[in-house]
Amino acid sequence: MSEVYLVQFKGSRKGYYYNPNYLNLKLEDYVIVQVERGEDMGRVVKKSSEELILNEEKKPSNILHKATPDDIERLKANREKEEEALKECERMIGARNLEMKLVDAEFQFDCNKITFYFTADKRIDFRELVKELASVYKTRIELRQIGVRDEARWIGGYGCCGLKVCCSTFIKGFEPISTQLAKEQNLSLNPAKISGNCGRLLCCLLYEKDFYHEAFSSYPKVGSKYQTDKEEGIVDNVNPLGGYIVVRHQDETEEKVSLLDIRKGQKKKHLPRGTKQKSEVG
Repeated sequence: MSEVYLVQFKGSRKGYYYNPNYLNLKLEDYVIVQVERGEDMGRVVKKSSEELILNEEKKPSNILHKATPDDIERLKANREKEEEALKECERMIGARNLEMKLVDAEFQFDCNKITFYFTADKRIDFRELVKELASVYKTRIELRQIGVRDEARWIGGYGCCGLKVCCSTFIKGFEPISTQLAKEQNLSLNPAKISGNCGRLLCCLLYEKDFYHEAFSSYPKVGSKYQTDKEEGIVDNVNPLGGYIVVRHQDETEEKVSLLDIRKGQKKKHLPRGTKQKSEVG
C-alpha cells in the first residue's frame, strides 16, 4: 500500500501526495511536490492511507524530496516577490478601474506560475490584465476568482470561539447554510452573533446540526407544559450545552430544571402504579 500525505500550501490550500520513495517524513516537514507544470513546495500536515483518498476527484501526484535549507530560503524569497507582485497587480487593476478586490498572490515554488486570487461581485474581463502581468513577469499567469468564504479560508485567523476558523482547518467544501439552522439551535438571529469572519453564516451551524437534533430530543420542547416540584409551567428555554431547561410559571418566576432531574421525572412517570421508586444516590 502506498504512503499518502496531506500537504498544505499557502492560504490553507491542501492536496494529497504519494510518497513513492518512502522518504522518512514527519509532520511539519517541508517537501517538494510534483505539480501539473513543475514543482511546488508545501508542509506535511497529515499521513493518510490510500483508501481514504479513493473518492478524491484528482489522483494524487508525488512527493519528490524533502526541502533543503536552500529550498527554504528560496521559498522566503518567493514570499517577498509575492508582496511586490501584489502591489504591482493592484496598480494595474486601479489603472483599468476593474471592480475586483485582490486577495493575494502566490508564486509556484519553481516560479513557473503566479496565481492571483481575487473576489468580485460579478464576472470580470481580465484578459488585458493577464497579458500585462505576463509581459512583466515572463511566466504563466493565473487569475482565480474566489468567494468570501474562500477568502476567509485563505487569510485564516480565529473565530468567535477562540479557535482557528474551521474553513482553514478541516472543512473541505462549503455548503448552503440558512438562518433556519440558527433557529433550530435556539441562537440569536442577530447577524453579528451568527456570522463568521467572512460575514456569512457560521459554518458550525451546519456541522453541529446533528448534535443539536440529538441533544434536543432529550428535552421537552419550548412552549410545552412541564410539571416541576413547584408547579406546572411552560418551557421557556432549552440549553443543551448547559444541560438544563428554564420553566416559566404563571407568576412570571423562572425555574431551572437540570437534565438529570428531567430524566428522573421521566423515569418516575413511567413506573407502574404501586411501584416504589428506589432512591438515587449522587
